[in-house]
Amino acid sequence: MELWEALLLGLVEGLTEYLPVSSTGHLLVTQRLLGIESGEAANAFAIVIQAGAIVAVLGLYRARVIAMLRGLVGRDPEGLKLALALVAAFVPAAAAGLLLGDTIKSVLFGTWPVVIAWVVGGVLLVAFGGRLRKVEGGGLETLDWKRAMVVGLFQCLALWPGTSRSLAAIVGGVVVGLSLPAAVELSFLLGLLTLGAATAYEGLQSGSVMLDAYGAAPLAVGFAAAWVSAVLAVRFMVRSLQKYGLAIYGWWRIAIGVAVGAWMLSGASL
Repeated sequence: MELWEALLLGLVEGLTEYLPVSSTGHLLVTQRLLGIESGEAANAFAIVIQAGAIVAVLGLYRARVIAMLRGLVGRDPEGLKLALALVAAFVPAAAAGLLLGDTIKSVLFGTWPVVIAWVVGGVLLVAFGGRLRKVEGGGLETLDWKRAMVVGLFQCLALWPGTSRSLAAIVGGVVVGLSLPAAVELSFLLGLLTLGAATAYEGLQSGSVMLDAYGAAPLAVGFAAAWVSAVLAVRFMVRSLQKYGLAIYGWWRIAIGVAVGAWMLSGASL
């Protein structure tokens, strides 16, 4: 892997990880366009550079993270409540991923499943994104572990590449009574557990294969690019939420889904 390819993949990962557009789908298509063969090393690289996006949220939401850490040692009851809620929301998707991971990779990690998920999710966001913005829900401090587990069930939908973990968590958060800003923040914080577990698991399982194939330098470049671009993406989403809502991401999903689908129908292979 050339360093510029690692840089591009890192930028794609960071820009799309926390937006409701599916980083997995974007990375799969980008890898195909770059001619990077799908396999253990390529899949591991795409997942491990998520660590850059994790660091971005750790920095931007360090006050929440510190409160949760204080809660775990008995010094912040609200922080403990949030930490338990995040764990409860993490469990369903983690269990489903462990049980169905190999099947999902063999059946759904292709371009057409991603295109379908992009377009369907995009249409739903365009149709209902405006309504989500108007929902009057509670803040993140109102979330208990039972409702958080429902959010986790929604996040299971994101095991289909192209759906978007962020989108599933946001919709789940609104459904259980959170305001849209609170649901978006929940999706960011939940990503710390979900992405952290996936990164650690993939690193342990396939880290040596990835390093043998690509070396350490591309990994470092991809990590740094994902870190910086994720900071920019999160800040943009938070600042633009009330002005644009989520519909703009729906239009993007439809546009890229149609573009990639048309490319495939023209005879090109991805």
